[in-house]
Amino acid sequence: MRLRQGLLWANGGQKGLRNVRGRDWPIWAFILLFLIGGSAEAQFSGPALGASSPVNVPVIPTIDQTILYPPGRDIKLGEGDLLTIHLYGAPDYAPPVRVSLDGSIQLPLIGVVRVEDLTIQQAEKVIAERLKAAGMYRDPQVTIQLTESPNQSVTVTGEIHGIVPVPGEKRLFDVLAAVGGLPPTASHTLTINRPGVPQPIVVDLGTNPMLSKQANVPVFAKDTVIVSRVGAIYLLGAFRIQGAIPIQQNSPLTLMQVAAIGGGPGFEGKYNDLRIIRSAGLERKVVQVDIKKVINGKEPDPVLEADDIVFLPTDPMKAAIKSGGISTLMGIASILILAVRQ
Repeated sequence: MRLRQGLLWANGGQKGLRNVRGRDWPIWAFILLFLIGGSAEAQFSGPALGASSPVNVPVIPTIDQTILYPPGRDIKLGEGDLLTIHLYGAPDYAPPVRVSLDGSIQLPLIGVVRVEDLTIQQAEKVIAERLKAAGMYRDPQVTIQLTESPNQSVTVTGEIHGIVPVPGEKRLFDVLAAVGGLPPTASHTLTINRPGVPQPIVVDLGTNPMLSKQANVPVFAKDTVIVSRVGAIYLLGAFRIQGAIPIQQNSPLTLMQVAAIGGGPGFEGKYNDLRIIRSAGLERKVVQVDIKKVINGKEPDPVLEADDIVFLPTDPMKAAIKSGGISTLMGIASILILAVRQ
């Protein structure tokens, strides 16, 4: 009798139970079990259908030395460059001029001179010949000073952003240092888009400092350096902390390490049904792991890869106990007992 009264109290009182006696008990029990268990089982319904185009295409570092280490190149003048023209023996002839949209400059005594895509030495020769042809000087010696140039720079984008002035040529590490270096979320595989080169240049910085010299390739003006984001592990389900966990470049990341970063598996998780979901192109594989056995050292700790999804499903009964405590458990027990008796 006391046990029955206790169960009725846990479920909200004897008066409330009388309203759902008889034929309604199986219906109410089914609705409660559906609400508790149905949503938990629907958290993961399997991999989605793949797209028609290829995904996760592997990036292959460039190994052609003629592309990685091209010969040095001279600075070429272009639109927007600010030049100062100096003429030896004529200190008053020092006009600052800017290259116009059509690639030309306007100079005293000789008028319009086209200098776009010319090196500084070529432009000096053209101006000297124009002064000589105009009869102004017999053997003019012209020097050009590049005062300002929006074209002589390298753009860095992706995980870090910046524009680095590069008068001619610099090394890749110098450019990265100028924008603050690589953040922890940056990949060590960089892409360089270079005008005149049909394919992007892929450079693997690696993790061995002794081999870093091979990755310190020259970078030229108008290059674009793309710093992609490092791969991540995605933690879902019954973990205390969910989200993306970046992979360190110089060390493997195991399941136990990821679980520790995520605050450990929760009480409500199905320990024997943890799933590691791994994509390779259009194929997706699901591997089931008993995380409790891994914790106890009975099974090996699997090493994870970039873009792996670690999913720990939720046990409906454990979730109900965690959210409502012992009173919820007693209420569910009372419903089941009374349903059986009826």
